[in-house]
Amino acid sequence: MQTPIDMSQEQTPAGTDRRRYRIATIDGDGIGPEVCQSAVAVLREACGSGWLDFEALDGGAGQYTRTGEVLPAATETVCRSADAILHGAAGLPGVTYADGTEVGNDLHLMLRSRLDLYANVRPIKLYPGVDGPLKRWSPGQIDYVIVRENTEGLYASRGAGINLRGEVVTDSLVMTRKGVERVARFSFALSRQRNGAPRDGKRRLTVCDKANILRSYAFFRAVTTEVSAEFSDVELDYAYADAITVHMLRKPDFYDIIVAENMFGDIISDLGAGTIGGLGMAPSAEVGDQYGLFQGAHGSAPDIAGQDAANPFATILSGVMMLRWLAQQHADPRLLAAADRIDAAVAQVLEDGRSVPRDIGGTARCSEVTHAVCRALK
Repeated sequence: MQTPIDMSQEQTPAGTDRRRYRIATIDGDGIGPEVCQSAVAVLREACGSGWLDFEALDGGAGQYTRTGEVLPAATETVCRSADAILHGAAGLPGVTYADGTEVGNDLHLMLRSRLDLYANVRPIKLYPGVDGPLKRWSPGQIDYVIVRENTEGLYASRGAGINLRGEVVTDSLVMTRKGVERVARFSFALSRQRNGAPRDGKRRLTVCDKANILRSYAFFRAVTTEVSAEFSDVELDYAYADAITVHMLRKPDFYDIIVAENMFGDIISDLGAGTIGGLGMAPSAEVGDQYGLFQGAHGSAPDIAGQDAANPFATILSGVMMLRWLAQQHADPRLLAAADRIDAAVAQVLEDGRSVPRDIGGTARCSEVTHAVCRALK
C-alpha cells in the first residue's frame, strides 16, 4: 500500500539516499504559470540548488487549442519517469469537447487514471492571520484532512455516460471492493500519522456517504467498516454527505480524517476550503502506489490571469505536501526539514499580514507573496 502523506512533524528515519529529485512541472492555463512558478521559486529557496531538478512540460487547454492534445505523449512519458509532478492549473473558458465538458480538466483526469492516483488528499488547515468565515475558530482548531477516492465513483462515468436522443441522460456510479479497500486503508494509515482531532486528540476516520439511500454508498460504508478491523486504534465515525456540510461548519475541530467517494469528496473539500479562507489556501495531492501529483485545489481563474493577482499559497503548500511525500518515499530527512521550513514561512508571512493576497483580504500581488515567503525562508 502507498505510504500516505505524513501531515505530522515527525522525522524520517536515517539512511537517506543523498539523491537529486526530478520534478515534472506543468504550468497549465490561466493563473497556472504564475502559481506554479511561485511554488518552484519557494522550493528552490528552501532546497538550494542541489536537490531538485525541475523539468517544464506542456499541457492544458491552451496546449489543446494549439495541437489538439491536452496531455502530449511526451509530457506523460516524463511524468512517468519523474519523482513527482507539480501542476499549476488547467482550463480555459469555451475550450470544450463536443459533449460540452471542459478540455482542461482532462489534463489531470488523464494522469489520475493512467498513473492510478487513487487517493486525493486535501488538508483543511486554518493558518494564522487568515480571516476565515468561522469567527469563533482559531488556528489549530481547524486541522483535518479530506481523502477523496480519486478513480471511481460517479466521476468514473466521464466520457462514458449515455445521452439518448437528447431526452434521457444517464451516468453510472461505479465502486469496486479493491478501490474502496485501498482508499480506506490509506485513510486509516494517514490518521495514525497525525495527532488526532483538535477537539479531543482522538485519531478518527469519518466515512462520508449516503448509505441510507443508495446501495453503492452502503457498500462504501460496509467495506470501510471491514477495513477498520485492521486499525483498532483509529475511531470509526459516519456522516451522511448532506449532514456533514453542517457539521463541518459547526464542529470542524471534531474531524481528523474524512474519507469520501469521488464526487462527494470533491464537494465537501471545497466547502472545507471555504472555512479556511478559500481555494487559494487549499493544497492537494493525488497519490497512488508509485506516482504523486501536487496542485492547488483551485481552478485556472482566467479572469485574473497575467495580472500578478493570484494567490500562490495553495500551490506553495502543495509543494510542501510534495516534499513530505518524497521524504517518505525515499527516507530523506532533508526534504522533510525543507517542507517544515516552508510551512513555517507561510505561517509567518500570513501572521505578519504585510504580504497577504487579495482573495483573503490583503493587497499583495502574487510576486510579492512569493518574495515574502522566500525572505522568511532566509
